[in-house]
Amino acid sequence: MILVTGGTGLVGAHLLAYLAKTETKIKAIYRTIDKLEAVKKVFSYYFDEVAPFFEKIDWHKADVTDIPSLEAVFSEVTHVYHVAALISFDPKDFDALRKINIEGTANIVNLCISYGVKKLCFVSSVAAVGENEDPTIPITEETHWNPEADNNVYAISKYGSEMEVWRGSQEGLDIVIVNPAIILGAGFWRSGSGSLIRTVAKGLKYYTSGILSFVDVKDVVSVMIQLMHSDIKNERFVLVAENWSLKKFTQTTAKALNVKVPQKEASSFLVGIAWRVDWWRQFFTGKRRKLTKQTAKSIQSQSFYDSSKIQKALNFTFILVEESIARVAKRYKED
Repeated sequence: MILVTGGTGLVGAHLLAYLAKTETKIKAIYRTIDKLEAVKKVFSYYFDEVAPFFEKIDWHKADVTDIPSLEAVFSEVTHVYHVAALISFDPKDFDALRKINIEGTANIVNLCISYGVKKLCFVSSVAAVGENEDPTIPITEETHWNPEADNNVYAISKYGSEMEVWRGSQEGLDIVIVNPAIILGAGFWRSGSGSLIRTVAKGLKYYTSGILSFVDVKDVVSVMIQLMHSDIKNERFVLVAENWSLKKFTQTTAKALNVKVPQKEASSFLVGIAWRVDWWRQFFTGKRRKLTKQTAKSIQSQSFYDSSKIQKALNFTFILVEESIARVAKRYKED
């Protein structure tokens, strides 16, 4: 029996669609019933008739921070995909990030051990890998995490989550960790990369000097399933298809969406003003931050990630970013 946490998010929904093609016994948890509609939408990308495949999923209302609700789900579970997480770069959300990402992961690990789960696949992030002092040196699974660096709150929470998973491996639980870059996938247009697509679709005048890394959700899901079916254990893998400049990403995405292509680069000075104005906007209105200091730093940084480890381990070839953008942009226009 397979259990998927975070099944109502981008990776979780696409993962369930893949599993529903082949697996017969699947459990997944949700927090609110309305989120299941988004999963059905993702299933419609894969199946002409959604119901027969969606009904393969044994849905349970539970929360990773609520142990009693989780205990009711773990019966007969042998393999767990832990995808559930809060994604936020707003320092105001740090307590929630610790609660959901770190404590929630600790709960999943503890229950996996208690119920004799055979293997756990944890979805982390490249944010938890760390950075090199020399940006020209590619970041790999061996890159050192520096707790003294100006790490954003999301990265800190994902690093803490990984520590809980590694603890589980020390206590006898077989684990694999994947560290995806920005995940390109359809179905969730107000969060993650979906919000990037949506922002470009509305029209952008500027791009920044940063270089970001991208990977297709289909590749993330495929790697997760292959790792779970393999003998590989107690390893982590960076998942990056390509490193692209934000100029190239925004312009390629704009062309795929048939909207105006951004032509101007925003200077560091302009970006600095933008995140400070956003702070004041949040201070006076209470609205959520759109651009934090750390986010502003990331969209100007020029880091390169190397995913050769997973390519060698599984003889894996990633989908090109341009192909991913074309498919996702097409879905966005259709939706």
